[in-house]
Order: sequence, then structure tokens, then C-alpha cells
Amino acid sequence: MDEVSAKRGRPRDERARKAILGAARDLLIEDGYAALTVEGIARRAGVGRQTVYRWWQGKADVALEAMNAQAELEIAATDLAAFVRETFIVAPRYVPALSGLMAHAQLDPAFAARFRAEFLDRRRAALIALVRAELPALDPEYAADLVFGTLWYLVLTRPDRLDAEFADRMYETLHARRP
Repeated sequence: MDEVSAKRGRPRDERARKAILGAARDLLIEDGYAALTVEGIARRAGVGRQTVYRWWQGKADVALEAMNAQAELEIAATDLAAFVRETFIVAPRYVPALSGLMAHAQLDPAFAARFRAEFLDRRRAALIALVRAELPALDPEYAADLVFGTLWYLVLTRPDRLDAEFADRMYETLHARRP
């Protein structure tokens, strides 16, 4: 739970929280970040807008938590090849959400810090742990920059290239890299 949520009102109703996050995820996939509204999330989740605002600052924070939860569910690989593959295979479905969150982070420094800490750094840490375990001679920071730099470039400019074949080539590149 984020710091803002912990300070406001009564505790979250877990069913309502899950409904809100699911609604945000579905709307992000269907319509993208630009069309996302707190009112639309609340309507889809069957809760009042005030419930959403009680727990999150706005649509960006709901979207961030929804995307983070989804990433944890869909990219839970325990080996490097699967992590890279799942990341590149799952990303196309979320391009409108990911690109919208990245754009919002460029305009809002406070949100950018939350986005980095709650999403980007968590995904990076998962990748780094796998690189350290499987490719100890490879600089894990370099590997993370290579994988996620490429991923974000493709998300923002060439999402049609996000697929299993590209992921497999990325994994081969990591293995071929000599320190």
C-alpha cells in the first residue's frame, strides 16, 4: 500500500481494491492511458469515485498499481530466458498503458519517482537477480540497461517488434556478451 493510501480514511476493502485495479487494467488495455478516467474506473469497478480518490491520488496512481500487479502476475519467471521472453511477449498488450505512464512520468516529477520505484526498479531488480544467478560474469546493470532500454524503445516506437523471436534474440545477445 502506498504512503498516501495508508494515511487516508478507513482501510481498503480488498474486494473493492481488486475490482478497481482490474477495471483500470481492462480500461488501459481497451482504450489506453489517455482515455482512462477515475470516473470510468469507478463505474467499471462498481464503486464511487470517492472510493478511488480515498486510496489513490488519481488515474496515474491507480494505473501504476494495476500495471505493477499485472506485471507480477504475468512475468513471474524464475529463469532469465523465460523472464525476457515473457516480458517481450506480454508488453504488446500493454503498450498504450506503458507508453501513457511513461509520458505522464515525463510531465510529473513526483509521479516519475513513484513510477521508477514501484514499477521500473522492481522489474529491473527481478532481471538483475536472474542475471546474477545465471550469468555471473556479465555486468547485471548493463544487462538490465540492454533489455529494458530496448524494451522501452520498442514500446514507444516499434511495438510490432515485441515478440518471442525478438526476446529470444535478446537472450542470445546476453549470453554472447563477454565482460
